Amino acid sequence: MSVVCSYCTAAATNFAALADREPRILTAAAVIVAALRAGGKVMFCGNGGSAADAQHLAAELMGRYRYDRRPLAALALTVDTSALTAIGNDYGFNLVFARQLRGIARAGDVLFGISTSGRSPNVIEGLRNARDLGVRTIGLTGAGGADMASLCDVLISVPSSETSHIQEMHIAVGHMICGIVESELCSDRR
Repeated sequence: MSVVCSYCTAAATNFAALADREPRILTAAAVIVAALRAGGKVMFCGNGGSAADAQHLAAELMGRYRYDRRPLAALALTVDTSALTAIGNDYGFNLVFARQLRGIARAGDVLFGISTSGRSPNVIEGLRNARDLGVRTIGLTGAGGADMASLCDVLISVPSSETSHIQEMHIAVGHMICGIVESELCSDRR
C-alpha cells in the first residue's frame, strides 16, 4: 500500500508543478494556432510511448478533442511503418523523421517533438531539419531535456526525470494544448 501512496504523492506533486509551465503551454498553443490559421499543419514525432502520444495528439486535432468541429491539419510521423522501416534501413533510424519532414513539411508548419529524455537522436535530427525548413518547433521533454532547447521555439520541460511520470504529464500538457487550440480555432464547433 505504501508504494501506491508514494506513487500517487509523486504524481500529484508533479501535476501541481505543471502550473509553472502555463506560459510555455500557452505559447506552444499560440504557435500551433498561428500555423493552422495560415494554412499550415502540425506534425508530431516521438519514440515508444512518445510515439503513442504523437499519434494520440494528432488524432485529437484531426478528429475531435472536446467538440464536434472541423478537422485541424495534424499528423504523426510515427504511423507509416513502410516509410519508417525503409528510411531506417536505407538512411539510418536517426533520419526517420527528418527524411519525412524533407518530403512534406513547408515553412510555417509546426513540428512537435516529444522525448522523455530530450536526447532521442531521431527527434533531435527532426527538430534540426525542421529549423532548416522554416518549420516552427515545439519540444516536450522531461527535466533533463536540455539537448532539445536550442532546437525548439518553445520547449516544455516537465518536472520529473522518471519516465512514467514524464509520460503522464506529457499527455496532460498535450491535452491542454489541444483544448486551447480547439477553443481558439473552432468557435463554430462544426
